[in-house]
Amino acid sequence: MRRIWQASPEVQAARADLDAARARARAAAQPLYNPSLSLDAENADVNRRTAGISLPLDLSGKRRARTSQGEADLLAAEASYNVRRRDVAARWLTAWSTAVLAARQSELGRRRLALMQRFDDLAAQRLKVGDISSPERDLAGLALGEAQVQQATLAGNEAAARAALLAISGDQPMALPPLPNGLSPATDSVMPLPVDELPELRQARAQQASAEAGVQVARRARIPDPTLSLTGGQVRSGPRTDQVIGVSVSIPLPVLNTGRAEVDAARAEADAAAAGVRSRQFVLRAGLQEAQARYAALRGATEAFRSGRAAAFEDRTTLLEKLWRAGEISTSDYLVQLKQSLDTALSGQELESQPWQTWFDYLTAAGRLTDWLDGRTQDGHNQDMTR
Repeated sequence: MRRIWQASPEVQAARADLDAARARARAAAQPLYNPSLSLDAENADVNRRTAGISLPLDLSGKRRARTSQGEADLLAAEASYNVRRRDVAARWLTAWSTAVLAARQSELGRRRLALMQRFDDLAAQRLKVGDISSPERDLAGLALGEAQVQQATLAGNEAAARAALLAISGDQPMALPPLPNGLSPATDSVMPLPVDELPELRQARAQQASAEAGVQVARRARIPDPTLSLTGGQVRSGPRTDQVIGVSVSIPLPVLNTGRAEVDAARAEADAAAAGVRSRQFVLRAGLQEAQARYAALRGATEAFRSGRAAAFEDRTTLLEKLWRAGEISTSDYLVQLKQSLDTALSGQELESQPWQTWFDYLTAAGRLTDWLDGRTQDGHNQDMTR
């Protein structure tokens, strides 16, 4: 997974955004104003040579407000980076389990095609010796054609699943690591994070803090800053030369533009961010409950399927062929029961992969996916699998 994170353009873009946020935070912490230097020379009845320096004074706390906003933006960027890494991992795990399922179903489809080819050959032989009728022989040919069409569909699904995996990682191994044979972990093996500690909510709260800091920035911007100027030099008038020193203070008058509209806009953005945090809390709580319920249901169904006779595909197909060759069941009955067995096997494979997919969804909703990948919340078996 670390290799996938390193190669992912999405993670690289999030990392670049994080670096940019760090640079903006450093920039916001810098002094707001630079000093200005002025030189003045005049030759007339009076010759004047002066130099002056001026500096606006940040007496209203603009720098502190900008620093607070930059720090909040940095926290939001860090949370966004963590969310992006987690989302890439979750998508890759889901795509991987889907690709493994598609490969297993394609393999089962090839076995189905081989069975139908064998059945078609046997039907042709039995037709020659008069054991079956011509319509029954035609049924075998139709079943073979249907199996070929279905196999093409399964092959297309496998190609699409591998393409989805390739779109995330940029490359893919020729042999995908298989899903574990055992059941996925129980829900109580992972303790969900509190909602307020989930990455999405941390990101939303950081954005809210940035918006609140933006209100302070807008308020401070309304307060004009005075400019202090110091001038020194000499003035020559005839034979007389005088040294001059001057001090001046100027301040803008916020008459035409008071900046109140900017404060109102920033306040509205902060209110919207606060509402977004509350909305996000509702969504995250509901998502966690849904993920828990779906995972528990699918895991229980998989456990029941494994313990029942529905999983005994090989035994059923062997028995059906023996019964058909012995003439104890008709060709149509054989095809119906064989098709039912194959459909059940395909559905069983899909059912066994779904708990792992919903397990990844549950870990994501619980805020524990990255911990699980790092080996902090699972046993050694799953740790080896994820790495």
